[in-house]
Amino acid sequence: MTERLISETLNRADAEFELTLRPGRFTDFIGQAKIRERLELSVAAAQGRGEALDHVLLCGPPGLGKTTLAYILGAAMGANVKATSGPILAKPADLAGLLTNLGKGDVLFIDEIHRIQKSVEEYLYAAMEDFAIDIVLDQGVNARSVRLNLPRFTLVGATTRSGLLSAPLRSRFGTTNRLDYYTAAELAEVVARSARILDVDLAADGAEEIATRARGTPRIANNLLRWVRDYAQVRAGNRIDRAVADRALAMLDVDRHGLDEMDKRILATIIEKFGGGPVGIGTIAVSVGEEPDTIEEVYEPYLIQQGLLARTAQGRTATSLAYRLLGLAPAAGQGELL
Repeated sequence: MTERLISETLNRADAEFELTLRPGRFTDFIGQAKIRERLELSVAAAQGRGEALDHVLLCGPPGLGKTTLAYILGAAMGANVKATSGPILAKPADLAGLLTNLGKGDVLFIDEIHRIQKSVEEYLYAAMEDFAIDIVLDQGVNARSVRLNLPRFTLVGATTRSGLLSAPLRSRFGTTNRLDYYTAAELAEVVARSARILDVDLAADGAEEIATRARGTPRIANNLLRWVRDYAQVRAGNRIDRAVADRALAMLDVDRHGLDEMDKRILATIIEKFGGGPVGIGTIAVSVGEEPDTIEEVYEPYLIQQGLLARTAQGRTATSLAYRLLGLAPAAGQGELL
């Protein structure tokens, strides 16, 4: 129950908070330097020709700035941004309504684009390539197809599972950009910028402490800052330094490596109940009381990135680093595998 409450605290939707912290220009966007440079160049070229920006695909884990970049692209082009998500577009008519209401040069942002239904996706092909859609009117012997021309628009697609995109859809994007996890130094800049916007008294070492525990993700860094701000307001005179940040994050069970209670439970389960692995993801999920998809998409990537977990054909295996982190000794016969 405690872990659930903590998760709800960190992931609570706060639209005003997100909007105040979300940068609106390329110059304010921290990190992802290569992608930012490519997109700035594309915007400058499109504006120089007086054309709409080519379609853009943004891939990468959640919370790295895909949505933010979509809105920055719209602002840079002086265009309106209309946002939706893949699961919402259940029928071709849903997409047709969005497309026919676009203006010249507008940006259509589709989050989780890999979750679009196949029948809807096929409508996108002609819209992206020919800027037209075919609509069937009436039924039976009276059915007829009418082609509607669309203004030239820019589709910005975002996905956390690029491997699930079909080849025809992927090939219609002009550029594909994969966002990577942030370094601690970049996240410290993100936290410092957010603190200035929120008028929080944050010392440099406090920003560094939050950044090192943010799992390489700006969204998590901002959520942690919000929590530390609340803690400092009540218990530390509104001043955040390293010691205050450490005490605040300890209340959330977020350690110095950015691991929370569920991360440690997953590692401890593999080591203590299954001899360090290999063990299947379904077995782990049942043991820790979490859904397999959640473990694979939320917890596993960071554990693998930190070298604490290995994914093999036989299942998941804890590494020697995981043993040391939990203060445990490798089981007999595990040394060669770890």
